[in-house]
Amino acid sequence: MTCSPALPLERTDELADIAALLSGRTVLSVERQPGGGNNRLFRVALADGAAALKCYDRDGAARLSREFEGLCFLAAAGCGTAPRPMAADPALGAALYEWIDGGPVSRDPDGRRLGDLEEVLAFLGTLAGLRHAMGADRLTHAAEACLSARELVEQVTRRLDALAALPGEPDLHRLLRRGLRPALDRAAARLAGLYAGAGLDPDAEIAPGARTLSPSDFGFHNALRRADGTLLFLDFEYFGWDDPAKLASDFLWHPAFALSEPEQAAWLEGMDTLFGTDPGFAVRLNAQLPLYGLRWCAILLNEFLPARWQRRVFAGTAGDWPAAKARQLARAELWLGECLRLLDPASGPVAGFLPLLPKR
Repeated sequence: MTCSPALPLERTDELADIAALLSGRTVLSVERQPGGGNNRLFRVALADGAAALKCYDRDGAARLSREFEGLCFLAAAGCGTAPRPMAADPALGAALYEWIDGGPVSRDPDGRRLGDLEEVLAFLGTLAGLRHAMGADRLTHAAEACLSARELVEQVTRRLDALAALPGEPDLHRLLRRGLRPALDRAAARLAGLYAGAGLDPDAEIAPGARTLSPSDFGFHNALRRADGTLLFLDFEYFGWDDPAKLASDFLWHPAFALSEPEQAAWLEGMDTLFGTDPGFAVRLNAQLPLYGLRWCAILLNEFLPARWQRRVFAGTAGDWPAAKARQLARAELWLGECLRLLDPASGPVAGFLPLLPKR
């Protein structure tokens, strides 16, 4: 018995057995839930309430463990803005979490409520304040953490190399050759100049005291609005220690939701309030922002990678592969345009901090 890709979505009897094993309770029903690009989510009705059963793909053991352990840490610290973990079994590829009734948060700024961004920043402030909490020192780095500029450049390079190795994708290879590779060279050179001017070593990892706990894949797409209107934050598969400059950049670049220009300004101000006492934070963010944009270009192109596409198939959100590749190629070209705008020397800072990204 397993939540592997071999288990059909309609085999609710086996899913019920897994939920019963994890919860130790009688399972009344199992209902598939929408969403989830990397996993399957089910609402499990128990005799005394409900729970969320999350099934991970065959390569998801590390993501399962990272998420469950991170949520255990947050629950022990009294954090009430993330789901409470109940039980997990990596061998089954499944974990059980508290079920929270609620609805999605708008991915468009016009559909969000006043105060939503403040709740996001407050949650990150809570995470930053837990750096000395019991068990924090045992938490791992976030998945693909970027604790040095060199690691960031190498990550982008590795992603582009993996895409370049794919056969039979002329449009993808053209974008790599004419757009992404030259932009990476420019962004790396710009970073080197800014680091040299600030006396920072691009090869050196930032000090532990400058790091923060990060959900990593974080934004309004991974938030739930509860009945009282407050937000709860979901999906901690990549949770761990990271550079707050990466957290700040990823929120601006993330393709799953859009930010208005006032939201972008408020986000930058809020992140500066949280992390600006570190004198290197603003320099790192300014220097690294275009590189994170290029990193997101490569992430958008993950649809070209067969293993990543199989993860979408497992989650039940795949659709037509050629159409998905064409769509993501077009989006990556748009993101590349934003990177090139930030690399333009004429693009000046806003309020002495950073250039803003326009609405997408």
